[in-house]
Amino acid sequence: MPPALHLTALPAVPMIEPGSDLAAIILEALARAEIELADGDILVVAQKIVSKSEGRLVNLETVEPSARAGELAEMAGKDPRLVELILRESRQVLRLRRGVIIVEHRLGFICASAGIDHSNVRGPDGRPEDWVLLLPEDPDGSARRLRQRLEAASGARLGVLIIDSHGRAWRMGTVGVAIGIAGLPGLVDLRGRPDLYDFSLQITQVGAADELAAAASLVMGQAAEGTPVVHVRGFPYALREASLGELLRPENEDMFR
Repeated sequence: MPPALHLTALPAVPMIEPGSDLAAIILEALARAEIELADGDILVVAQKIVSKSEGRLVNLETVEPSARAGELAEMAGKDPRLVELILRESRQVLRLRRGVIIVEHRLGFICASAGIDHSNVRGPDGRPEDWVLLLPEDPDGSARRLRQRLEAASGARLGVLIIDSHGRAWRMGTVGVAIGIAGLPGLVDLRGRPDLYDFSLQITQVGAADELAAAASLVMGQAAEGTPVVHVRGFPYALREASLGELLRPENEDMFR
């Protein structure tokens, strides 16, 4: 049979609150979908539910902006309290224009607003517009912990991928990208393998985790779909230990900085 990749958005995942047991919730959703985990399966999880379960909600009313945040907020036309959070979550500000602040996140990747999000976010009290959600403190660690729980419950060898939606400097539109990896390759190095004409590939390295993130993001949706977990079967590469770091281009090789 020709290779096939199957992605299934798990149904009826409830609203996630701080302290929610994501592993138990995912196992219940798998049971509802009548999916039994098998060796080689991958669970792709939206960053937002990981952040919510880990209590990464922040009320802007609790944030005191610095002078630097005030300066950048005026330049970008943003709330200085939000800009203060962006600075706290970032190593450096790389680009700024009206409406956009591009940073190097403390986790090492480049993104807008340090991945801080207002959409589909609501706190326990106060004005809804004052609540924002930060990325997980350690997405690789979050993925590892989920993988351990799911493997212990199923007896299967699994991968877990935590994804977010990022824009790109050279194209319009957001795409799903990996921000946390456990048990599957981030990068697949094909250098030295023969092509159809038996020439050795010289530079081909596949961002396999990002490719899968983009595919899963299509199934999850970006608005009110409510399907933040995707089960994957048929991933074409062998599972192995990995981390986000292998996908991050070193600064001295980055022609956009």
